[in-house]
Amino acid sequence: MMEKAGYFQKSGASALDSEGIPHEVIEVHIQGARYAIRTRSLAAAVTGKVFVQVEDVTRNWNYYLGNTCGLAQVSASGKALNIEIFQKGIFTISLRALRGVLYGRDRNAAIAKIPDHTAQFMKMRRLAQDQQQIPAAG
Repeated sequence: MMEKAGYFQKSGASALDSEGIPHEVIEVHIQGARYAIRTRSLAAAVTGKVFVQVEDVTRNWNYYLGNTCGLAQVSASGKALNIEIFQKGIFTISLRALRGVLYGRDRNAAIAKIPDHTAQFMKMRRLAQDQQQIPAAG
């Protein structure tokens, strides 16, 4: 079962990158944190199967783009945008709702958290007598 984790909205403001170049951005609010996706990159992601950067955004008189905090890509079914925020998990938003925000029909759209099934998978998976489990390097 997916639960609501935040929302997606078009701010109407531009954010400055590290070189001082303004970019139109879409705000992504997930679990109390604010992120941004560049609108031009998001349009390319919706039309094709490319990754887009999810960047940290801060406000100090203007909006400023910061570090890359995650990646977003259209799902395999082509019906949703999956957003992976590093250290927080994977989230999703319907492309229909996303387009509504992009084209001005809606003010915001809900983002849902995709449940983490790795713990459940590891419980179900049995190791053989001589099989060794090696942790992934982080």
